[in-house]
Amino acid sequence: MKSKLIVRIILFVLFLGSMAFLYFNQNGLNKYLKVRKELKKIEEDIQKNESEIFRLQNEIDSLKTSKEKIEKVAREKFHMSKKNEKVFIIEEK
Repeated sequence: MKSKLIVRIILFVLFLGSMAFLYFNQNGLNKYLKVRKELKKIEEDIQKNESEIFRLQNEIDSLKTSKEKIEKVAREKFHMSKKNEKVFIIEEK
């Protein structure tokens, strides 16, 4: 009877020790959870960047084919205008 109690206590202590070892060792559960969280964040960043690449690729394609897009960029970025068109520049103070 007493020996069964001692065996149970020893098994319980061994169980607690092994759980502590699995959690706190250098490659343990704690590190696994941190790495998994980091991996999830990196995957989200990859997904966000892929969608941005897709959007920019569509913009490039539209600039190659659409005269309206080319005209818009020329007017906004390079301050170009059509012949016989008057341009007014409004400065804010």
